[in-house]
Amino acid sequence: MIRITRNDFSIDIEIRNLKRKSCGALCIFVGTVRKEQGLKEIEIETYKDMAERNLLEIEKKALKQFDIKRATIIHRTGSFALGDNILFIGVSAGHRKAAFAACRYILEEIKKNVPIWKKEIFEGRERWVM
Repeated sequence: MIRITRNDFSIDIEIRNLKRKSCGALCIFVGTVRKEQGLKEIEIETYKDMAERNLLEIEKKALKQFDIKRATIIHRTGSFALGDNILFIGVSAGHRKAAFAACRYILEEIKKNVPIWKKEIFEGRERWVM
């Protein structure tokens, strides 16, 4: 399941949705806005249609390549303050090795292949990061 949204997500609800009786492992990654010297907020933009296609392809490859039962990828867009949730990646698998490997794979593929841009707004300056 993939979703690009302006709305926050509930980590508890997403974990409940991932759980399966046949799975002994859940691996979760939650990306948040971190404190950095002078950072006030960030803005995240994406080319939604292309990003959704890329996320679906990443999910499909992860399900095929790793022994996982389910994957959830949620990426938020909009303006964010320190501590806000930005990204949720969750996978369920029979065993931890597959869950960890798939979660890391999904994260690295998002960073490489999904058109998401981040503008960091500092006191007196801004910078774009891809």
